[in-house]
Amino acid sequence: MGLIFRVLAGIVLALIAYVALGGAMTAIAGAPPARGQLYDIGGGRRLHMVCAGPSKANGPTVLLEAGAFGFSADWGVVQDKLAARGLRSCAYDRAGLGFSDPGPKPRDGLAVEEDLEKLLAAAGEKGPFILCGHSMAGLRLRLFAARNPALVKGVVLVDATTPEAMDNKIMQHFVQTFSNLSRLAAFGAQAGLFKPLVYTQYGDKIGLSGPAKVEKRWAFANGRHNYWAAEEVRDWPLAAQQARAAGAFPADLPVAVVTAGADSGGARASWKAIQSAPAKVSRHGYVDHVAGAAHATLLGLDHADAIVKAIEHVRAAALQHA
Repeated sequence: MGLIFRVLAGIVLALIAYVALGGAMTAIAGAPPARGQLYDIGGGRRLHMVCAGPSKANGPTVLLEAGAFGFSADWGVVQDKLAARGLRSCAYDRAGLGFSDPGPKPRDGLAVEEDLEKLLAAAGEKGPFILCGHSMAGLRLRLFAARNPALVKGVVLVDATTPEAMDNKIMQHFVQTFSNLSRLAAFGAQAGLFKPLVYTQYGDKIGLSGPAKVEKRWAFANGRHNYWAAEEVRDWPLAAQQARAAGAFPADLPVAVVTAGADSGGARASWKAIQSAPAKVSRHGYVDHVAGAAHATLLGLDHADAIVKAIEHVRAAALQHA
């Protein structure tokens, strides 16, 4: 009995020390210098955007939308590679995420797209655009393209979901579970519990470099970022409904799909078929299943070339059929 008590006491002391360490790190750690710029979108709110590459690039600007819990830093490697090819790109932080001010609830698809439209106007980014989105951003791209058809010249879906995926019971269960875990993550970040993990693999699962890596690690442990990210996940089903109501991408719109991992058949094949469907419908479709890539590492140094290749395919098709 005495041994059990000592073990439990040791566990309790370790947890207390961990929480204290997290709280101390929260108190002393501030936000890193932000790349890009904050733009006033009205209502006393500002959104953060990072643009890279020549301002007068030949062809559409690549507009990058991060997935759940993601923000502009997620696209750091992709933006560097695009800029090296002379292509312009812009990535931004949705309301409450990264360096952007929070916005009103709910944080559904319409709220996000209205914010993005205001941000582009404030920044003077008039398009046209190639939309590129990761994960949950598949819902955002569908809605933005429907609201702004004249501005959208192509779409790249990076291991992304689709509105139709919500018909799948496994996906429905995943979204509900993810929503519950997201709220726990927000609580943990607000309590400072993630601070001791910032410099582990959890702080940057993508494999970024330079300032983007610093920003990603900071946001991973930031309570506000995690809170508003969890609010977006809570509204995932509503965002999917809104995206589906907006309709499918037009068949003549170039659409590329890049997924993580080889198409190895079995249960995975059915999910990849759902992901690939928008490209299969497009007259200028492109599909690439990237062997060895994971959902997050697809955006990083090891695999980002596959995304750039897909963007170049869509860009070439858009310019050819302009």
